[in-house]
Amino acid sequence: MKIVVLGAGAWGTALAVSAAAHAGGNAVTLWARDEQQAAAMQAARCNQRYLPGLAFAPALQVVAGDARALAASAELIVIGTPMAALRGMLQLLKDSQAPIAWLCKGFEAGTGLMAHEVCAEVAPQLASGVLSGPSFAQEVARAQPTALVAASRHASVRDALVQAFHGPSLRVYASEDIVGVEVGGAVKNVLAIATGLCDGLQLGLNARAALITRGLAEMTRLGLALGARTDTFMGLSGLGDLVLTATGDLSRNRRVGLLLADGKSLQQAVDSLGHVAEGVYSARTVVQRARAAGVEMPIAECVVALLDGRLHAADAVARLMEREPTVERR
Repeated sequence: MKIVVLGAGAWGTALAVSAAAHAGGNAVTLWARDEQQAAAMQAARCNQRYLPGLAFAPALQVVAGDARALAASAELIVIGTPMAALRGMLQLLKDSQAPIAWLCKGFEAGTGLMAHEVCAEVAPQLASGVLSGPSFAQEVARAQPTALVAASRHASVRDALVQAFHGPSLRVYASEDIVGVEVGGAVKNVLAIATGLCDGLQLGLNARAALITRGLAEMTRLGLALGARTDTFMGLSGLGDLVLTATGDLSRNRRVGLLLADGKSLQQAVDSLGHVAEGVYSARTVVQRARAAGVEMPIAECVVALLDGRLHAADAVARLMEREPTVERR
């Protein structure tokens, strides 16, 4: 299969590496926005900035230039940009005939839209979907066992993603519930900041378990209000991605919470990462979308107050613990 991956960050590169090593004999082109970055990666045969030391297979080529022209001959297009760049990329590709999938997780700033809703506005005729689930880029690039979800209302998109990526080290499950998969991918980043805060304050494993469990309930409530299926949140893109991002040492969003607990400012925390932490940018839109849907999300609300500087770390914990007793439910 001829695959084009647009975006040479850590996750886009990792999936390009995985697809190029696939037994199916994929021909993979990784597109970088910056010409110097593309030339350096092509010459070094690795992405030294994001995935140092992980060599590219011969089937992977790195280019820059006209992304639209490059994508015109692809059999599968994968958008590996952050959420903020998705709308522009979809506008660029609106006349594409090939299946398109994005990797970003979050709600669009300003509009509060999920990625598939952005696509419905910009290019409703596209056969499109999302590839998501519990995954760190480094582990996928190293071919360590991983499972993902290909979610789309279009069977052609689900089938193309399975064909391109499913193999001995990477399982790809298909789902029609794109709403649930995208809600899980967005909300888990916000909850990971809260869990990092919990761990940074050394509140203990009981507190962490409670936070993850109640966070899953918040995620599920929002998803159901937006039209998702309940079972999606007990799967890879719900519980699976939440547990990984909230507890894994490679999680950038968890790292933000740890740094805030250590007394760092939000700007200091973000600057120290060197990568995008989507939870920082999507937390407000998650809460806005929840309010509009009439959904209570107290943990996400505390994260937003913390990021906005309206609440200190210890006060965020106290606010959650002081809530009135209630019955456990979703």
